[in-house]
Amino acid sequence: MTENSGPRAVLIASGGMDSTVTAYDLAARGIGVTLLSFDYGQRHRVELEYLEKTAARMGVPHERVDLTGVGRLLAGSALTDASVEVPDGRYSDVSMRATVVANRNMIMLSVAAGLAVARGAEIVAFGAHGGDHVIYPDCRPGFFERLNGALLTGNEGFLVDEFRLEAPFLNGTKVDIVRRGHQLGVPFELTWSCYRGGAVHCGTCGTCSERQEAFALAGIVDPTRYAAPAGAMVAR
Repeated sequence: MTENSGPRAVLIASGGMDSTVTAYDLAARGIGVTLLSFDYGQRHRVELEYLEKTAARMGVPHERVDLTGVGRLLAGSALTDASVEVPDGRYSDVSMRATVVANRNMIMLSVAAGLAVARGAEIVAFGAHGGDHVIYPDCRPGFFERLNGALLTGNEGFLVDEFRLEAPFLNGTKVDIVRRGHQLGVPFELTWSCYRGGAVHCGTCGTCSERQEAFALAGIVDPTRYAAPAGAMVAR
């Protein structure tokens, strides 16, 4: 990888489409990217293997943090609690509330901010998008604005100039992410969305449904292998 002399970003990344496209978007803007991932005991931790492939392909650093001890305390979510089933159906359905992991983005972004301060990076980034707002309170503009202020206040005197929180798709949609990724040549087959974490995407859980719908609405071929892809696109 060529040494980047421009601004640098610490991006919380999962191996999913949103954070992967965000990584490529930052790089395309001349920003040096460090990927920061977390193992918090998620049932779909296979996503982290996909992130390793992205880091290798992009030639960027990847730091992986073990938060399994914290994840064990965050019971009640389908992502961290084996007794809670992963819901099927439309991503925006009320049932998707079962996938909320309490305070997840706050925890991860706080660690990312610490890494950014330690390494003198100007940007802490994440891949939240407008479709997340209805379900996840820590993906909303209000959270973004307040956290940006908190990071500036909590690290006052230790920040580089122009330190900021960035979420390029905060007011966009999953369709926008697919289109931007296609424009940048993102290898979507090296990203993972399914919350069930099997050998291939299940095709029926909320995130699989959202993924298929986004490709269909964007008019771009979805290279993902699904166990049950038929009829997943739901008209808005």
